[in-house]
Amino acid sequence: MTVARSIRSAGLAIILSWGWKRAAIAVLAGAASSLAMEPFNAWPVLFITFPIAIWLIDGAGAGRLGGVPAAALTGWLFGLGYFIPGLYWIGNAFLVDAQTFAWLMPFAVVGLPAYLALFTALGFALARLIWTRDASRVLALAAALTIGEWLRGHVLTGFPWNAFGYALTEPLALAQTASLIGLWGMTFLSIAIFGSPAVLIDGPSRSRRSWMAPVIGLVLLVAMGVYGAVRLSLHPTEFADKVKLRIMQPNLEQDARFNYAAKAEVMRKYLSLSDRSTGPNSTGVRDATILIWPESAFPFFLAREADAMAQIADLLPKGTILITGSVRAPDQPPGTRITRAYNSIYVIDHDGSILATYDKLHLVPFGEFLPFQDLMEKLGFVQLTKVQGGFIPGTRRRTIELPNAPPVLPLICYEAIFPDDIETRGERPGWIVNLTNDGWFGISTGPYQHLQQARLRAIEEGLPLVRAANTGISAVIDSVGRIVTRLDLGAEGVLDSRLPSAIPPTPYVRAGDIPAAIIVAIALIFVIRRRR
Repeated sequence: MTVARSIRSAGLAIILSWGWKRAAIAVLAGAASSLAMEPFNAWPVLFITFPIAIWLIDGAGAGRLGGVPAAALTGWLFGLGYFIPGLYWIGNAFLVDAQTFAWLMPFAVVGLPAYLALFTALGFALARLIWTRDASRVLALAAALTIGEWLRGHVLTGFPWNAFGYALTEPLALAQTASLIGLWGMTFLSIAIFGSPAVLIDGPSRSRRSWMAPVIGLVLLVAMGVYGAVRLSLHPTEFADKVKLRIMQPNLEQDARFNYAAKAEVMRKYLSLSDRSTGPNSTGVRDATILIWPESAFPFFLAREADAMAQIADLLPKGTILITGSVRAPDQPPGTRITRAYNSIYVIDHDGSILATYDKLHLVPFGEFLPFQDLMEKLGFVQLTKVQGGFIPGTRRRTIELPNAPPVLPLICYEAIFPDDIETRGERPGWIVNLTNDGWFGISTGPYQHLQQARLRAIEEGLPLVRAANTGISAVIDSVGRIVTRLDLGAEGVLDSRLPSAIPPTPYVRAGDIPAAIIVAIALIFVIRRRR
């Protein structure tokens, strides 16, 4: 009873808070919520912060228009507190060329979170619009905030980084539910489960019933764990026949990757590191059938540098292919000045032939292109990669056929954070390769979060995912999310591994986001009926 009284007292104090105290509570609760993500994974903190969010919405009812504007402001402050510590590492990208971009760093570190927090504000406002006085208000927030998070992942090219559903991806058993309902279903469950203790402050006459919501939340959490444990036991890590991977992580300084004068140094490092012996029985790159280099590996157009292609051909033994990132020049008549380029993946054979290419579809705003590119360039702005006119987006995502290996679905950099970008219902690949360069962000939490999100794609799709990152974290992940092997952030080296096998298509592959949409719709209908 003492615990119940303490919770009730704290909840009522938050409900009745106003002015700067209310704002501070919202910001601090949001900031604490960021600890639920990698590399901390302190997701139990959400059992405190999401009830606080619900109590703040309870207290918004005294405002105008049913408290909707007050709830929206509270949501924006909560989101601002959540996104600033969660995304602070973006500021490091503006220090790579500090002379040009350092003055923009405060705008990125605060401006992007301020924009993303608008979607949290929308979720809080929509929740307040359908708010109830009983435990169903937990479902109101879960449904409304899931809608806000989904919009955040899609509007203006989308940026679903650190969606609340990622809180339930560690331990690995919990993450297996994503194979059923995907990221957005996980987001709904996260908010509903972690928000359930909020009802413990409901009146004494409901004291027994008020425990039902958190008990149901815990039961759901346990059920997720049991389902995940069973699924993991049913799918031990198995490997494809005769496919041996070697991932090269050069840990190259970011400025060298955009300096043509560093061409010889870059090639020398890549070639020597790729052929490095890793043990007494190792024969270097000859142990591998697939060598993988990271995103945008060269400070030049690889296919137009005959000497570089010849060096790669000399490196690769017969039967070994290279999958590498590179900028790619568009097809233009000889002598034409090249002003724009693709961010691409090449598949290169042992004789130097280019077997396949993939051009990145989902480009990074302000990193690879500018909104209203021509106007922004006339005003003197350039994106971080300094490609005049911005990178050219690819036209379609497709599976690439490989010799003596399962077909592969290529993803470049943050394409791996978009569940909708991975369409495997048509031509299903045998694995996913994700080439990235997180060197922009230094030794920070960003690369850990990126790996966490890429791993969830493997679980959703039932496909192994192989990740090559310039500065880390490179990894081989099996089809249920186990990390088979990895190279840590900031390390230089090579990673040798067999290729894990795919498992049959998951329910999420077959149904997509339809189950998550049905869950949200049922919750909305239930809440609206309770409200009436």
